[in-house]
Order: sequence, then structure tokens, then C-alpha cells
Amino acid sequence: MRTAVFKIWRGDENGGNFVDYTTEISEGMVVLDAVHDIQAKQANDLACRWNCKAGRCGSCSAEINGMPKLMCMTRLDELPLDEPVTIEPMRAFPRIRDLATDLSWNYRVKKRIKKFKPRPPDAPDGTWRVTQADIDRVREFRKCIECFLCQDVCHVLREHHKHEEFVGPRFLVHVAGLEMHPLDTEDRLTELKRAGGIGYCNITKCCTKVCPESITITDNAIIPLKERVVDEFYDPLGTLLKLFRPKS
Repeated sequence: MRTAVFKIWRGDENGGNFVDYTTEISEGMVVLDAVHDIQAKQANDLACRWNCKAGRCGSCSAEINGMPKLMCMTRLDELPLDEPVTIEPMRAFPRIRDLATDLSWNYRVKKRIKKFKPRPPDAPDGTWRVTQADIDRVREFRKCIECFLCQDVCHVLREHHKHEEFVGPRFLVHVAGLEMHPLDTEDRLTELKRAGGIGYCNITKCCTKVCPESITITDNAIIPLKERVVDEFYDPLGTLLKLFRPKS
């Protein structure tokens, strides 16, 4: 048994500061265990979201030593405990209190995205026929647990606060899952270009690096969507062909 120091941000939307807490740690503990111990013994009013403690719900997102992570999946033996471990709320969203942030913006964004619109059945029995490759292509995107760590690390939201102009990586993944679905017929490219702000993403791959589900956000979702937008709105040959293509 040994002790470690945790610098936890305490405050609300009006401001705050880091407070040092020293607590005992043992083999196998994760950051969330330490936070719970501090809550129980030293700071009963410490606000912190969590639910499953198994990396499945995405509730306990925070910034640990400056990096967006899930507290329940960050083992203490992976951190340098010879110096204080800093824990603070996600910076891309308004702070409510302590480690809890207001994530409601994300749900408002999701409501704006056009829903799944399937094509008519193509089989006599009223079902669809799709290939396994098409199914596999979108399956990865459904692994998202909406922890919003990718939103938090994205510099467009985190540093430039373009929340009204850019939907962020999580919802580009959501749109990719719809746009690449073999049965979907809805057109979302205009919204991606305008309200979605996909042009703001400069594919630094920071969102891919922090994803706890290892979704290849940049290469498999964002870049293909960017290519579709470019083909639709910026390809001169495509624009010329549209002039002679009969309207469907």
C-alpha cells in the first residue's frame, strides 16, 4: 500500500481551482477508484459522473494529466505517481460543478442530423439484400459509447469554440454510419458542408487517438465524408456532368 497525490479541479461555471488530496492506492486501482475514495473520506460534495465502471457507458470522461480519458479505464500503475495526478473536467463543454460538465449541446446537434431513410425492399418477401462487406463497413461506427472524448480533444471545439459551426468528430462518425449504410437514401452532404462544418477538420487524428473503442474516426469516417463533399460541391468535372445528367 502506498499513497498518491491527486490535484482535482473544484469549482463551477464561475471559476475554481485545483485542490490537492492524498489517498492510499493499491494494486489494480483505476483513477475512478481514487476519486471515489476521496469522495468517501475527504470530499463528500465532490461532483463526478460515473455509471458502469467498465468502460461501456462513457459517463466518467475527464482530463487526466491533460489528456481526455475515461477515469474507469485509466489504471494508476500506468501513471507517474511520483508527481501529482491532475484530474479536471472536459474543456470543450461548459462546467457545471467539479468534474461534471454540461453535455446537452451534443444531444441538440444529434437531433439536427437527418435520420435513417431506407430504400424500398428489393426482395419479393419484403426484405433487403446487402453484402457482408457493406455491413462490416458501418459496424465499426456503432461501437461509439458517446463518451465525447473525441469532441473534447478536437481543437475546433476545445480551443476555437466553433460549437455553432462544427458538429465534431462524434457526429461525423454518426453521419458516416448513416451515409455509408447500404440501405440509406437520405442526402446529408449539404448539411455536412454548411451546418456540419466538415471543412474545419484538418485531420490531425487526435480524435482517433483518444477513442476508447478504437474507432478509426479520421481515416474511416471523416476523410471519406470529406471526399464526398468535395466530389459533390468542388469537383469541376462533376459539376459539368450534372448539367447534362437527367434529374431523378
